[in-house]
Parts: sequence; C-alpha cells; structure tokens
Amino acid sequence: MSFRPAAFSGAARRRAVTPSAIVRQIDALEWDLGVALFIRSTRALTLTDAGRRLHERALRHLEELADTHAEVDAFDGSVSGTLRIACFPPFGRRYVLPVVAALQSEHPALHVELDLTERLADPVTERLDVVIRMGALADSTLIVTKLAPLTRLLVASPAYLAREGTPVGTADLASHRLLDKLHGPDLLGRRDVLGCPAGHAGNGTVTFRSDDFDALRAAAEAGMGIALLSSWVVCSDVRVGRLVRLALGGEAWNDGSSGIHLLRALPQPSAKVRAFTDGYVRRSAVHRVGNRDRLTLAYADRLAPMAR
Repeated sequence: MSFRPAAFSGAARRRAVTPSAIVRQIDALEWDLGVALFIRSTRALTLTDAGRRLHERALRHLEELADTHAEVDAFDGSVSGTLRIACFPPFGRRYVLPVVAALQSEHPALHVELDLTERLADPVTERLDVVIRMGALADSTLIVTKLAPLTRLLVASPAYLAREGTPVGTADLASHRLLDKLHGPDLLGRRDVLGCPAGHAGNGTVTFRSDDFDALRAAAEAGMGIALLSSWVVCSDVRVGRLVRLALGGEAWNDGSSGIHLLRALPQPSAKVRAFTDGYVRRSAVHRVGNRDRLTLAYADRLAPMAR
C-alpha cells in the first residue's frame, strides 16, 4: 500500500493540525514500536510489512470500537445517526421506503442509507445495521427477528383462466403455461408444487422467465401464464381481482417456517434499529387468513402509491 506525500497534508487538514504534527506523531509511534512503519521518498510513502500489519490490526480495533459505541448508543433513547439497511430491491421500494419516510418525518436527525441488492448482504463485514432476508435462514451468529410470515401465492389472471381453464389440483399445472424466475433459486417451487426437482418443469411449459418479480407479476396480469409469487408482490392484485389466487391442495408449499426476517450483528439493538423494527411491524400488521398468516392486503394497497 502506497501513499502520496500529500497524504500527510490531507490527514492534517482532517484533524485540524499541521503536517509537521502528523509527522511527529508517526515518528513517535515508530520510536515507541521500534520499527519503521513507512518507506519514505520524495514521491511516495509505502507501508512496510510492520506498517501493513499494524494497519490491519488497527482497522479491526476501530471496527470493534464502532460496535461498542453503537451498543452504548442503544441505551440512549434518541433516534439519530445513520441507519444502514440492505434488502431485496422490490421489497425495499414497496415496504421499506414508506417506513423510512415516516421515521425521518418523526426523527429529523436520522439519516438512512438503503442498499437495494439481491446479494446476501452481511451485516458484519459490510457494517450494516439491518439486513432483511426472506425465506428459510441458515444457522449463523446473527441476531434474527421475524417480521412476518412469508406466503407464496399461485396466481393467474381471470383472462388466462377463462381461456385455458382453472386447474383444480397441482397435477393440472402440467398442462398450463408457467412463469418462472430467470436467475437464482427456483421461484415456482417445482419440488414443492409440481413434485419435480428445480430446473425441470415436469410436463408443464415455462413460457416466460424474468429476473424481476414485478415483471413476473405483470406477465401474470397480462394473461401469459401461472406464477408462484410472494404475497407481498401480488396481494394487492389479488384483492382487487387483477389476479386470482389458486389455493391448490391447500397450499401445502406454505407449510414450512419461511418468513421475512430482520438480521443484525449486535446483540443489543440501537435506538434507530428498534425504531425501524417497530415502525415496520406497525405498518405491516399480520392477520390470519384461513389457517395461515400472511401480510394484510390492505397494507399493500396503502403502500402501492408510494411504491410507484
């Protein structure tokens, strides 16, 4: 790792001291350690092996210090500072942004960084306060709060069903046009719904794939086929009749413990994390539909104008 000589000047400006003061501090540190930390020339500064090791160790200690500050801040009731969140893009646009807008209206000192990503963001390595993940979770040391159950709905448009007929059992799907995700895990849940491994459609025909949930929802509404999508994606469409929910076989694919989860690294949540969690739960009330829970349809209707 090399530095331009101006790096000392930049560090001095950030700390509101003179460059010579920075040099004296480095000289004192090298004297105290008994090793050189930099190879200095008129054109560049380069870390020695000892300097590189000290830099790596110091970064870890600074991160631990930041975690300690965050845990101490948790005992302060003020909702302020920067809240860093990562979640799946469509979910963030529909459900997280309204919660953030309400929080910032109530707490003007709160700043938010929202990372809309499909990758499995790591709260520890990426210094995130909150990560929202969906589905079943692998074992980890992260602290998990289940925000809501996750229900998958098999849906099709009224026009499609009028044209192709309504399936009465999962076996009937073999004669229908199916919609599926282009990349990533098997969206249609072939093993759960069709009884065949991911990557195979059985006797069914996958006529459309996309890597975007909203595109799959729009394709279903356009009568292009049958899709299996999370309730948070299509529940408002089901409510108003743009899509029909096909509860085949009692929706056995929803019998697992899948959910929408909030993950964090720190055992003690900060005030801003508590405020976000409480705000989300308040705005996404869960009620019982038949024998299983899901997000309220009314909630998605309220958020639809903000999502657009």
